[in-house]
Amino acid sequence: MEKSMTSGNPLLLIIKFALPLLAGNILQQTYNIIDAAIVGRTLGANALASVGASSSVQFLVLGFCIGICCGFGIPIAKCFGAKDYKTMRQYIFHAAVLTMIAAVLLTVVCALLCPQILHVLSTPKNIFANAYAYLLIIFLGIPATLLYNLLSSILRSIGDSKTPFIFLAISTVLNIFLDLFCIIVLDLGCAGAAIATITAQAVSGILCLLFIKKRHQILHLSRGDYQKNGKVVGNLLLMGLPMGLQYSITAIGSMVMQSANNGLGSIYVSGFTAGMRIKQFFLCPFDALATASSVYCGQNLGAGDIKRVKRGLKSAMGISVVYGIVAGIILIFAGRTLSMIFVSSSAVEILDASSKYLRYLGFFFWILGILNVTRMTTQGLGYSGRAVISGIAEMVARTIVSVVFVGTYGFTAICFADQAAWISATCYILPICISCVNKLGKKYGLQS
Repeated sequence: MEKSMTSGNPLLLIIKFALPLLAGNILQQTYNIIDAAIVGRTLGANALASVGASSSVQFLVLGFCIGICCGFGIPIAKCFGAKDYKTMRQYIFHAAVLTMIAAVLLTVVCALLCPQILHVLSTPKNIFANAYAYLLIIFLGIPATLLYNLLSSILRSIGDSKTPFIFLAISTVLNIFLDLFCIIVLDLGCAGAAIATITAQAVSGILCLLFIKKRHQILHLSRGDYQKNGKVVGNLLLMGLPMGLQYSITAIGSMVMQSANNGLGSIYVSGFTAGMRIKQFFLCPFDALATASSVYCGQNLGAGDIKRVKRGLKSAMGISVVYGIVAGIILIFAGRTLSMIFVSSSAVEILDASSKYLRYLGFFFWILGILNVTRMTTQGLGYSGRAVISGIAEMVARTIVSVVFVGTYGFTAICFADQAAWISATCYILPICISCVNKLGKKYGLQS
């Protein structure tokens, strides 16, 4: 089941590795769309706003969880590429311990601060109660999120991107049925949607754990792997924390943007929520290609072949930009039609807001093809700290647009906040990524 990416055509390897990731991301976002559609059409526009009112802070916290797990996978991928399996298993053990600590701390802190978070986001009073119930349950499910993301990151590090997709597919289908059961049958409202989400996430994590025990002998830990190793812990934190912070720092800008948008009223909250769900769906190929590029570059760095790293980086960027152009055209011309998944055609104001947001995104969507690949590749090469700065650039750009321009231009300013963030981050990370690749070749005298 393991797959080395240190030989063969780079483009084909990246695409083959990315396809299961893409399918998994699409399934996840399909669920998110169905979830929002069930909430919006069953419980109404205010319930949809309640679920979406805290999406930025969910991205902050859950993004940090995903980020640290992806970061933990980087040294594992390097050890696998170098065929140093003993050290690889030491990294796996210590990654598991650090993840458990993170699960306890994040769950407790986030659950306690949940009301204050919603107040900071300027959540409208008419949706506050439902928004609180939804967000609190999502926070209580943080351990399940961490379990799945750590195990899926480990599997991807050794070249197995199919298994996480299969279990994610199972959990997505389960999620939809649980959604319908909790919302319609049990009448649990927005809380039911959150319960369905964390339950399905836990199932996918448990399935990954059982599969590793049964099929991946190379990942099985022995008594010697349980010894404390400060250097291993340091390397994991050096990779995981910056990667987690990069997600979170980016999300802080999104929180400022969402707070500004929430202040415009529930109509714009609903329109923004619908637009965000659609945007996230179209982001799936970017995320899959960027993750594939990161694992590919990590393994080839471990194998000492910088020439292959360069070829893979160019291939991943090229195909990502082409996709971004095509996706942007769809968002420009079909945004309103896609938004009708969430609300009826009679909700004219909400549809106007959502389609406007998507239309303006479409013109700049291709930039993400460069940003995501170069940022994830930089992280995969071990320069997580530098990738964090791109997240800071995004945060600053979104904050400036939200704080300075929303008061004057209203929702129109919200529609340009993402683009300002993408351009700022790309102008920084693209030359940095190229510099890091060249520096590694010179520093270690690797093949170039």
